[in-house]
Amino acid sequence: MRKKRKQVNLRKEHKSKTGGLTKKGRDKINRETGSNLKAPVTGKVKPGSKDAKRRKSFCARMSGMPGPMKDSKGRPTRKALALKKWRCR
Repeated sequence: MRKKRKQVNLRKEHKSKTGGLTKKGRDKINRETGSNLKAPVTGKVKPGSKDAKRRKSFCARMSGMPGPMKDSKGRPTRKALALKKWRCR
């Protein structure tokens, strides 16, 4: 049987306008769930490095998530913003 995940309510200040979570948001989730969320890999990385592998893994998982890239008003969704921030192709 799978362990039920704890839900964390995030406020506007915990979400980044450019996609993903702010430091405050990551800290809140880590504190409440015992997880270890890290900051996104946004800069240049050396091919084959830990950060490059982490980016590749995130992009593969997040790109396969269901849901649109734009909302009904044509604005990018949180998914699209996160993929752009992580520099996924």
